[in-house]
Amino acid sequence: MKAKEIQDLINFISKSGLDEVNIETEEFKIKVKKQSEVKQVVQAAPAAPSPAPAPAAAPAQSESKPAESKEAASGGDDSKYVEIKSPMIGTFYRTPNPESPSFVNVGDSVKAGDTVCIVEAMKLFNEIESEVSGKIVKVLVENATPVEYDQPLFLVDPA
Repeated sequence: MKAKEIQDLINFISKSGLDEVNIETEEFKIKVKKQSEVKQVVQAAPAAPSPAPAPAAAPAQSESKPAESKEAASGGDDSKYVEIKSPMIGTFYRTPNPESPSFVNVGDSVKAGDTVCIVEAMKLFNEIESEVSGKIVKVLVENATPVEYDQPLFLVDPA
């Protein structure tokens, strides 16, 4: 099975809502299991900006408006940035090995095609390349932590 086929399988499983899948043939054996803790953390981040549509009481609205304006202000700043997202589920690494420096740091300039990190999935180390040229503004994930499919890893200022 090729790496692209494995990535497609992982993407399909992540979208299907299944928690665990086991596939076994004469040639290979694959076991994919979602980590519920990581899923909750990933879902918690997008849930933070959404209290605006569901305020039930007037005091809740007055309390949420300052928070919304802060989020809008930071969201407005972040909106000019491009996200580099994880193309797969795996473990995020900023360095090729523990003794090496990070592929990129905040303030570094990157070109489209530059390697920015590694995502390890099922003992395969996949180099993640930038799809945009610009300057790294923020690293959104801690080194050696699990990441989900389509999770933002970096913010890049394309200007």
